[in-house]
Amino acid sequence: MLVITDYIENDGKSSVSAAIQKVIDENPNRTIYFPDGTYVLSEPIITPADPKKSVDLQLENYAVLKAASSFEPNKAMVILGGKDAANDTLTPGSNYSFTGGIIDGSSLACGIEIAGGRETRVANVSIKNVHLGLLIDHGANSGSSDCDIHDLSINGTGKAGDTGIIIYGYDNTLTNIRIGKVDIGVLLRSSANSLRNVHPLYYSDFTAFENSVGFSDEAGNNRYDFCCSDQFCTGFVTKSYLPSHFNNCFCFWWTSMGKYQTAFRADGEFNSIVNGLTAGFKDDAEAVFLSAENGGCGVMRDPVFSEKQTETTLIRNILTAKFGRSTDRM
Repeated sequence: MLVITDYIENDGKSSVSAAIQKVIDENPNRTIYFPDGTYVLSEPIITPADPKKSVDLQLENYAVLKAASSFEPNKAMVILGGKDAANDTLTPGSNYSFTGGIIDGSSLACGIEIAGGRETRVANVSIKNVHLGLLIDHGANSGSSDCDIHDLSINGTGKAGDTGIIIYGYDNTLTNIRIGKVDIGVLLRSSANSLRNVHPLYYSDFTAFENSVGFSDEAGNNRYDFCCSDQFCTGFVTKSYLPSHFNNCFCFWWTSMGKYQTAFRADGEFNSIVNGLTAGFKDDAEAVFLSAENGGCGVMRDPVFSEKQTETTLIRNILTAKFGRSTDRM
């Protein structure tokens, strides 16, 4: 294991981007450890995808990568697999990772981008003050990125358009993630992803509330388990004819600010399989449990919502959706 402070200072006084990059480039197949302290970055640090050149970055709990005031806006601070492209899971070194620590985007930068390679792991990271927390790009295996992402905390800046996670690559697993202060919690533009216990929370200033979405699924064929949309105008949105599966997911609103509350919306026909979706509406808001165009062959089993909301328009334009049984009430 290499200790990065043997090469640089972590006092937060000047940029150490170039020095960190030099250590990465000159030490293939090594674990690079970052002790507690502040590491100022004026440009991204980039790791190789080639397993013969890859490194593993491990940060202590209070090791902070902080964007300098000169950091290029909306650029990721850490780009994993961003150089030396490879599609190789057989050579030792292919399963590299970024674990631990804090990434502070200084309200300028984005957090982590997984730009290439396969089977990248990101875990136990706190990502703060960013416009985008995590971007998973198309992977090396015909678009599959095969990432394992777990135990993250992501906080945006509260500005319109801030997003927790965007996924373009296929076949990723995301588990135990908290997201806050963003307009969109998770945006999926790919299929074959699995999300479990992912919890985005809206607590911006409500000026862009009507466009806020907890989970936006544009590709279909994804799976959600125990995922919770908290206070977003719309909890779950699907845009594809391909069915996604939602099991025991939640929507909750702790205030009626913004006035509109929709648990599940299909932009087009409703074709997903939804089991046990629970919606905790506020009584003085316009509440819609399910909204879609006429048609579709989706299934909504065992929906649960508050009794007061049975007096409002909860189901809109769903003529052929199949309900497993009559609506339960909290």
